[in-house]
Amino acid sequence: MIRKLGPNRYRLYSQQRDPKTGRRKNLGTFRTRAEAERHERAVQFFKRRKRGRLAPRPMARAAARGRAPCRPRGRPLWSAP
Repeated sequence: MIRKLGPNRYRLYSQQRDPKTGRRKNLGTFRTRAEAERHERAVQFFKRRKRGRLAPRPMARAAARGRAPCRPRGRPLWSAP
């Protein structure tokens, strides 16, 4: 949802209300309506994309699960004294 704030200001809000506060999330403030519409399309794209196609890197995935990521290959994590 795009609302006009004042001269040359548009704000993009979430379509759903927050159940706790009853307010909508602010998804950005833009100078033109075209910029706001472009960003809204990007938000919709990432909201509905398939997870399998653009999966995050393995280290980021492990960190997101709360586990320690595996050591990257190549250089050791510490140097011997």
